[in-house]
Amino acid sequence: MENNYISLCKKFYSATKIPVSLLKGKQAVYNSFDDIIGVTSVYYREDLFPMEGHDPCFCSDSPDINYGRLKIEGTEYNLILGPVFSVPLTDELIRQIIKESGISLEKKEQFTEFLYAIPRLSQVQFANYLVFLHQCLNHKDVPAERLFLEDSNTTLDRMERQTDHMVEDREEGNLHNSYYFELELYQMIKNGNVDDLKKFLSATRPPLKEGRMAGSPLRHAKNIFISTTVKAGMMGAIPGGVDIEKTYQLMDYYVQECEQIRTIEKINQLQYVMLLDFCQRAGDTRIPDGISPDVYACMTYIRNHTNESISVEDAAAHAGRSASYMMKHFKSELGIQMGAYIMRCKLEEAKSLLTYSEKSLAEISSYLCFSSQSYFQNVFKKQYGVTPLQYRKQTKGRSS
Repeated sequence: MENNYISLCKKFYSATKIPVSLLKGKQAVYNSFDDIIGVTSVYYREDLFPMEGHDPCFCSDSPDINYGRLKIEGTEYNLILGPVFSVPLTDELIRQIIKESGISLEKKEQFTEFLYAIPRLSQVQFANYLVFLHQCLNHKDVPAERLFLEDSNTTLDRMERQTDHMVEDREEGNLHNSYYFELELYQMIKNGNVDDLKKFLSATRPPLKEGRMAGSPLRHAKNIFISTTVKAGMMGAIPGGVDIEKTYQLMDYYVQECEQIRTIEKINQLQYVMLLDFCQRAGDTRIPDGISPDVYACMTYIRNHTNESISVEDAAAHAGRSASYMMKHFKSELGIQMGAYIMRCKLEEAKSLLTYSEKSLAEISSYLCFSSQSYFQNVFKKQYGVTPLQYRKQTKGRSS
């Protein structure tokens, strides 16, 4: 019977690239790491893989690393699936997995390659694998949603803690007063007027009272920053007209930058910059006077697709108009041909990449879909009077 379970583990890994271990009691009799790269991984941890509770279940002590446990009913065997990741694999995550798994330094490189082969999965996708195996092995059809439920005792404990905190906050006067401030703040961002936002942020007002979002002051400041960033994007920038994907990317970048900061002062500085940035971008997307919605839709589409081989026809189709109609109105309202505007936007993006990235000319040319690097250099010099490398040298010197 054990050989059948081991065979199932091997076939499952071969089909999915999700690591799997077979435990007999507390002893690992098979794991994918050992089978593929000859690494014996220390998997059983009683705190991480409790043998009690509903089955199957998630097992994890990290928000970015997921495991799952499945008991094979009527036997002393358990399957452990994982690790799998819901976020891109980073050096920090790799170090954490190596530490958890007890991997020797000699096997680190092979082990890292193995980790990179693991597919990135959301918890819902991972849950579907667990319930699939549960049905195959235990012949029970369990909905994946069940894995996200908690037992009644856990729910009761949480409700009791929440009630205690609420009573304590009321007694101590720890009540929030930031609601109307936040509504006004995100409306300012949506409006896109940076000067008004600066005045609003610098205005004297009673101290804002915020909830306790962490045990340490630094973690509290970071959590407040993350919450503010998300709301600035969702309630300010996107309703203000900023491209949805670009807003999500900016939210990600600001949160990542915040996580690297070690002082509350620097976090507050970054928050100020972040709010003004979202506001500025919302202001930049506002339709200027004298510009029709159709022309503005084309302008926005072009600016958001500089890294693609877009054409006049593509931009016109986005606005729901014919190419001839849009070319006529574009020239009439902006005084520039659509094709020339596409090129201008690509070159403006090139200027930003030359200043704020280390991408080579070949990489920039390829990213912006120029037909060749030499063509990119020629049109850049014709537009700005300097070569891309000369421009990079000038702007890098000013920014250093």
